[in-house]
Amino acid sequence: MTTDAATLLDLCRRNGVKIATAESCTGGMVGAWLTEVSGSSDVYERGFITYSNDAKCQMLGVSPTTLEAHGAVSPEVAREMAMGALARSNADLAASITGVAGPGGSDHKPEGRVCFGIAGPNGCHTETIEFGALGRDAVRRAAANHAITRLIEAARTIGAD
Repeated sequence: MTTDAATLLDLCRRNGVKIATAESCTGGMVGAWLTEVSGSSDVYERGFITYSNDAKCQMLGVSPTTLEAHGAVSPEVAREMAMGALARSNADLAASITGVAGPGGSDHKPEGRVCFGIAGPNGCHTETIEFGALGRDAVRRAAANHAITRLIEAARTIGAD
């Protein structure tokens, strides 16, 4: 867990913001870090671990057409994952993470490429970060930390803080 998880929960609690997560390559790491903090259930509404493409479609409503056209590691899929998590929860904010943790990857989608989506009342923002070939564990941790940082930023824009 990072101290940022506790910071996010405190900020959301003060501002009355609930969050959801849709995780692929991190396998629920963000949700695990959030739930390590006592009392997190008043902020962390739910998490979706959608490792397979079928899970992304079934649980989050990601379009098979989007997956076919762009692949699972894309801002388009990250957007649909975040929007799906928001629509299928009682959260005010949702974060999605989809990427190539490694080892390996391809020339087109290298190890360490992770796409993020943050959905909320102001729409959905996506970004792609190239963490590099840091190794599977380091990429997953960096991605989870980045998602929490982005959730903190988003919670500040919709809350009273």
